[in-house]
Amino acid sequence: MSRFQVMTMTDAAANRVREIVSARDGARGVRVGIKKGGCAGMEYTVDLVTEPDPKDDHVEYGGAHVYVAPEAALFLLGTELDFEVTKLRTGFTFKNPNQTSACGCGESIELKPADLKALAEARGTA
Repeated sequence: MSRFQVMTMTDAAANRVREIVSARDGARGVRVGIKKGGCAGMEYTVDLVTEPDPKDDHVEYGGAHVYVAPEAALFLLGTELDFEVTKLRTGFTFKNPNQTSACGCGESIELKPADLKALAEARGTA
């Protein structure tokens, strides 16, 4: 039986997280969160983790460790973290079922929180 995880990550995202961690002394993973900002109201955050917060949800895939800030969990439930390299942009991307809109530049988003009942059921069956 698999353990419940707030979000998932692709192979590309896991590879990038491992690269980031291996290049920085004391790094243990990255923390994903959200903050108010941008023209659509919210922005994703990705920060280096040297000391995991026990309140964070922990996602591990292929040796890559991602920590989800507790205040972001309801907004990130079901999200897939990916990493892409294009001609115009290199960075993490989020496929989030809770996203209701985004600004034209794609840097800020509007999110609705996930259903608390669905979260409780998902954690209960994992």
